Amino acid sequence: MLRCVIMSGSELQKILSAWPYDPDQNVRIVQDHDGRQLLQVRLPMGIEQYEMDGRPDGLRPNGSESALDYHRERLGEARARGAEGSFKLINEECAELFSEGVLYYYRYLHLFHIQDWTRTERDTRRNIGLFDFVHRYAEQDEDRDYLEQWRPYIIRFNRIASAMMEVEGHRQNQALDIIREAIDTIETLDAVDNPTFDYERERSLSTLHQMAHELEENRPISDAERIEKELQQAIAAEQYERAAELRDQLQILSGAGSHAG
Repeated sequence: MLRCVIMSGSELQKILSAWPYDPDQNVRIVQDHDGRQLLQVRLPMGIEQYEMDGRPDGLRPNGSESALDYHRERLGEARARGAEGSFKLINEECAELFSEGVLYYYRYLHLFHIQDWTRTERDTRRNIGLFDFVHRYAEQDEDRDYLEQWRPYIIRFNRIASAMMEVEGHRQNQALDIIREAIDTIETLDAVDNPTFDYERERSLSTLHQMAHELEENRPISDAERIEKELQQAIAAEQYERAAELRDQLQILSGAGSHAG
């Protein structure tokens, strides 16, 4: 369960009254009494609260930051003994990891909503690691394959968050490269015989293609790209003298570039 804060009924009512439910403005970051940031989500009948870092509910399973970290530590111990081949996640351990992954899933959805791209990328990358870990080490086939139906979805969120960090840094070309790489990754995923996988794959590809198109349309172009575009327009309009001038400009730019190298 998510972090529980004990307060009186009047204290809770005061908070709820000061923050009316609005589904479009229902996520905020607050500071706890110890200075720690917390993520709060306003629901129709109350408030959810998440830790901003570490496990969203603040628990430490078996003294580790998360159940995933605990089982990774177990794997490290098995490797140290030369026994990685016998390391397996039993059904109950997979169920624990699935439940924990849902906590991170809810948090990264809210972080995405408030455009906290850095933490969205962090949490989605963490859950992709969970997918990989379970897929490799689950003892039962049904556990091994369970999360794969959502792999296109989480790749999409992860790469969009990474691309948006580049956009905010005015690096549109790098953002476009990230989105194109995500499209290639999803297109080459091993097929999963599951309607959810098919749906998420098509939806993710559609979203990423649209984002790639928007980035392509809005990205700054180089002088060479601008002249090449004008050249093609001149040729199409049979303006051959203008086309010759543009070719000369391209050759000059090409020569300048080679000398700079």
